[in-house]
Amino acid sequence: MQPGQSVFLVGPMGVGKTSIGRHLAELLDYQFLDSDHEIELRSGVTIPWIFDVEGETGFRKREQAVIDELTQLTGIVLATGGGAVIRADNRQALRARGLVIYLKADVDSLVARIRHDKNRPLLQIADPRQRLEELIQQREPWYQEIADGVFNTNEQDVKTAARELFTQLQTLGK
Repeated sequence: MQPGQSVFLVGPMGVGKTSIGRHLAELLDYQFLDSDHEIELRSGVTIPWIFDVEGETGFRKREQAVIDELTQLTGIVLATGGGAVIRADNRQALRARGLVIYLKADVDSLVARIRHDKNRPLLQIADPRQRLEELIQQREPWYQEIADGVFNTNEQDVKTAARELFTQLQTLGK
């Protein structure tokens, strides 16, 4: 990993991008940013509200603008939304401007982590597990396409995962 090189975390919802990202940023002495949080700050409304009013297309347009801006910063850890990889422009920006780490976990772990979270519009349906499996199947090739490294977050507490990822980052670079 190059000094000042930003780290971009991608992966499905519930995998720990935000939680692990905060601790990783501390270990790297970097600023931590979350693209979903930045969208909410800039728009003054929640992500579920954006989905309700503008639909997923409106949300993805906002997301693309934020990712384009944030990936131009150096010395940051950026947690992206699970669907950030859908748009080719996002994949290109992430891949070209920093070190991309694909955080991965099995579906059982993801479902357990997000089962009570009402802030995930795509899972507010009768069978969130099935929807999550579909999203992962759809997005997995894109996560793999842009990843400089893959890190499994199953069975780990957040701080341990962040320390292990920090150690692995020291051997990665581009």
